[in-house]
Amino acid sequence: MAIATSPAEAPAPAPRPRARAGALDPRLLQTAHATRRYLVVSVAVGVLTALAVVSQAWLIADAVSGAFVRHRSLAELRGPVAVLLVVVVFRALLGWATERAAFRASARAKSQLRAALVERVGRLGPEGIERGRTGALAILATRGVDALDAYFARYLPQVFLSVIVPLAVLVVVAGADWISALIIAVTVPLIPLFMALIGAATRDRTARQVRTLQRLAGHFLDVVAGLPTLKVFGRAKAQSAVIREVTDRYRRTTMANLRLAFLSSLVLELLGTVSVALVAVAVGLRLLGGHLDFRTALFVLVLAPEAYLPLRLLGANYHASAEGMKVADEIFDVLALPVRTPGVRRDVPDPATVAVSVEDVVVRYPGRERPALDGVSLVIEPGEVLAVTGPSGCGKSTLVSVVLGMVVPDAGRVMVGDVDLAELDLDAWRARVAWVPQRPHLFSASVADNVRLGRPAAALDEVWQALADAGLEGVVRALPDGVDTRLGERGAGLSAGERQRVALARAFLRDAPLLLLDEPTAGLDTATEEGILQTMRAGLRDRTVLLVAHRPSLVAMADRVQSLA
Repeated sequence: MAIATSPAEAPAPAPRPRARAGALDPRLLQTAHATRRYLVVSVAVGVLTALAVVSQAWLIADAVSGAFVRHRSLAELRGPVAVLLVVVVFRALLGWATERAAFRASARAKSQLRAALVERVGRLGPEGIERGRTGALAILATRGVDALDAYFARYLPQVFLSVIVPLAVLVVVAGADWISALIIAVTVPLIPLFMALIGAATRDRTARQVRTLQRLAGHFLDVVAGLPTLKVFGRAKAQSAVIREVTDRYRRTTMANLRLAFLSSLVLELLGTVSVALVAVAVGLRLLGGHLDFRTALFVLVLAPEAYLPLRLLGANYHASAEGMKVADEIFDVLALPVRTPGVRRDVPDPATVAVSVEDVVVRYPGRERPALDGVSLVIEPGEVLAVTGPSGCGKSTLVSVVLGMVVPDAGRVMVGDVDLAELDLDAWRARVAWVPQRPHLFSASVADNVRLGRPAAALDEVWQALADAGLEGVVRALPDGVDTRLGERGAGLSAGERQRVALARAFLRDAPLLLLDEPTAGLDTATEEGILQTMRAGLRDRTVLLVAHRPSLVAMADRVQSLA
């Protein structure tokens, strides 16, 4: 049995500032610790790359001028050319090492981000996040996190190269020819300026692309979940048309982003080319006038493009990483959601020997005028079956969530014996609880794995006994591979009643002293319900049970009934 942890208790904090376009997001440093070591490596590589660029330009200028101006022989040039080849190979190795380190850091950072996201969603619980965001969260945790590859592998190392290399080139060129350095100093800032202008449009388009994909994911998830109902009422084809339309909108948005990326790259290339041409014209005129020697002129001409190249590549890589940066904002929005401070007490009283008391509990959900629970009090005595009844919407399922610790009451408390539930470590408390919701989730795994979810180390004999207690042994033995038969997602391959019985078997195998049943026969026909009730009558003996029910046949199983109406 998988149980999410508690939702938010504290008021929402002030919104965190989002990273500016083109800036290193400091939240990545806080959440993905692998990024920190990678930043140090990137700075070191940037410094070494700048040295290699300057050395390569100087060696080319020296070799060419030696051959054509000073008329040095091939034997005399053998040494400088060999050093030049070493520098070229060294620069290529730096690029390879940077990319290798980038992908390793990206993999580690993505793992840390994905783990942090899943852990926070688990701690928020089903009531702690907005309803209907399941598809969006699934996209964030899978494809969304993977979109950060381009950010780490291409954009982030280029940020450091775009700072270190142009500065180093500018300083070296200033020492050789101050006029060329002045031209570079004036024209280089034009590239970041146009990058910022283009980046603003890119950011908005990327945000629309991510929202469209999340909307598509959420809608597709809803359609798949309700496909049997849609088929019954003949609405499946209509939903196919809706999915086709949303998918086409996503395709158009993606293609528009690609067009913008190509056009912006063209603009940056044009700026870089014109800027280098200005330097070349100035150098050529002074070389012809005898105000500049050939080696210095060639050195400046070879080095000048290196001042613009990192910035041009940064602009190109920005578009590739824009989706990842937008997704990072979405992830950090989820990570910023407040969660309750968990209790630390692990010596949990046993519900089989002490009463569980709900005392004047009030629960209010945002956007609702009336509280879901308004001053509810009840006591679950050890060993009794307590049925909670009331009309739909009166808060029965919320009461179960409060006892589980997934919903924190706005007022009142839950006592386990003489200990407040808020003081208990929730994992330790839930180890003593088994829960069967209205719609239990079965995973795409074997029947045995689904039953073992509450107690993974259970022996096969215990699994069969739990299936027998749930009245499902004959059904499972008739399956092609018995208990090893693999089910589809949400238990595809079993009927609704059989899925409910698997959930009951899961709860029986867990053998927890407190059993919470939230309308376990909801949506079932009379014959199927009667089969489950016969199973439950035997399985509930000598257990402490909170039973949410509104059907008379289910209420009749209780030792005591309390209404929330």
